[in-house]
Amino acid sequence: MTDSEITGGGDTPTGAAKRPLSKTPMFTARNSARYERQAVIKEIDDAERTHLICYVGGPNTEIDRNDIIGFVDLLHNIPEGEPIDLFLHTFGGDVDACEKLVRLIHANVVDSSFRVIIPDVAKSAGTLMALGANQILMSDTSELGMIDPQFPMRDNQGNEFWHSVIAYLDAHDEYAEALRSNPRDPVALLRLDNFDAKVVRKFQGIRDRVRTFAEDLLKRQGLPASRISNELMSPSRWKTHGQPVGHADAAQLGLPVTYIPSSDARWTLYWKLYCLQRLAIGQNGKIFESAFVSQVLDE
Repeated sequence: MTDSEITGGGDTPTGAAKRPLSKTPMFTARNSARYERQAVIKEIDDAERTHLICYVGGPNTEIDRNDIIGFVDLLHNIPEGEPIDLFLHTFGGDVDACEKLVRLIHANVVDSSFRVIIPDVAKSAGTLMALGANQILMSDTSELGMIDPQFPMRDNQGNEFWHSVIAYLDAHDEYAEALRSNPRDPVALLRLDNFDAKVVRKFQGIRDRVRTFAEDLLKRQGLPASRISNELMSPSRWKTHGQPVGHADAAQLGLPVTYIPSSDARWTLYWKLYCLQRLAIGQNGKIFESAFVSQVLDE
């Protein structure tokens, strides 16, 4: 008897036909969406000759330390040294978690075999993850973003809001420079009084942490690390944290972007997969998926 057959026994008449094991109709129906997504992933794997792993997060989710569990599962069945494509959609999150995830992927691939596909959005820490790739696949729907860290603060009424670390430090430096030029400048004196020295030092550390990480990733690709990281952190170039950095902008910065037209059959398949996964996670979920793994988490 094999594992894929059910043989006669018990009340089954001797000599009865053997029936192969199969998924029950209800199980198949309840998991049909997953089977459809994984069939698309398998089709992409075969066409691209790679291992596609997917990390797609809803608008209300962030990259965090718990994501390591999903990534370890995604990489479990990929032989060391084989090419990996990361299908990435996220609005950002924890920089330390981002670094851990990128290092994990780098430990499993060889040079020039890690690509990131951006179907829609990879902002902030998501952009940092993309900087770790040898190639970034983008289309007309794709966007990266500033790597300007955001930090929660409270206004005078106690309301929490997210503040740009770079903008905060730029404003501090502007008023400090004004005072160096004119120690009696009343506007600079008043404005500087609103800055907390501890917050300034903390924000300087956060800024330097992000810049160093970005430059390390870019140097790994042999790219002009300082120039690109400074451009991606520049509030004078990107007027808001959410301003799109499209494929043309990313290529102009010097990132290793490959543009695929949205009408191209390759991109149509990527977009189909993205739509199926977004339907699965809604606003608050995350999906970790490959041809072998499918974890949908609702936060």
